[in-house]
Amino acid sequence: MSAEHTATVSTPSDLETVAATPGAAKPNPILVADHVVRRFGGMTAVDVDHLEVQEGVITALIGPNGAGKTTFFNLLTGFDTPNTGQWSFQGRSLTGKGGAAVAKAGVVRTFQLTKALGRLTVLQNMLLASPTNPGEKLGLSWLPFVWKKHEAEATEKAMEILSRFKLDAKASDYAGSLSGGQRKLLEMARALMTDPTMIMLDEPMAGVNPALVQSLLGHVQALRDEGMTVLFVEHDMHAVRHISDWVVVMAEGHIVAEGPPSTVMKDQAVVDAYLGAHHDTDLGDDSLLDPEVLARLEAEEENR
Repeated sequence: MSAEHTATVSTPSDLETVAATPGAAKPNPILVADHVVRRFGGMTAVDVDHLEVQEGVITALIGPNGAGKTTFFNLLTGFDTPNTGQWSFQGRSLTGKGGAAVAKAGVVRTFQLTKALGRLTVLQNMLLASPTNPGEKLGLSWLPFVWKKHEAEATEKAMEILSRFKLDAKASDYAGSLSGGQRKLLEMARALMTDPTMIMLDEPMAGVNPALVQSLLGHVQALRDEGMTVLFVEHDMHAVRHISDWVVVMAEGHIVAEGPPSTVMKDQAVVDAYLGAHHDTDLGDDSLLDPEVLARLEAEEENR
């Protein structure tokens, strides 16, 4: 991890004075979006008037199916183009930038359906994400002395990250042989190869074996604790309640509520429209994140 991620500029406590209203101003926003609209034919999928994402915290983006969450993600990360709107990251406009330019600016994302290359090894998947490899230039690819040092350094970094995610033993395995949960871990690990400032996770818990859910929660919290900003889409309200510092609610393309999890999940309009009768069910005791419990669950998953 790069040195710039070792300290957090903002902390969750900075949100204590922020009004729990849609479009609320944040004391230290890292991402700001205005008037972002995306239409498909006669249907408006996204119509976000104003959103600020606080730096250095975990923000959850929730809402019913069809609310526009993933489309909004696609727009912000350069995988789709809006009809109108603009957004900036760290004060620099990212409007109209493609996915590669957005990643270069420090914003990386994962996908609900993982994008691991199944016929490459886990390590090869990691190395593909390593930026600025001189060996990728055709004119230099046949000169090993130009790229061998970079590749050795990238391999060392990749193995360190894989070790963190308990995937180092799988480094030489084909990515296609991993379980669904391990692929989610690989995608998160691969994102870290770029040393991002902000990471956007699209339903990181979806389809994951329960044995790895708690591990994923711990990894997301660790990203924040290392200074990264996390914005994630999630339907699992247990996960949202457990790890998010701030929650933004979308419905029919609009932001209809935002605030701390405890406040948003008691909003009667949100409960009626989305959370349902079991909205107050929690994950339970923090002991679920106990290192010994995590180690046992991860060992079970590795032996699948």
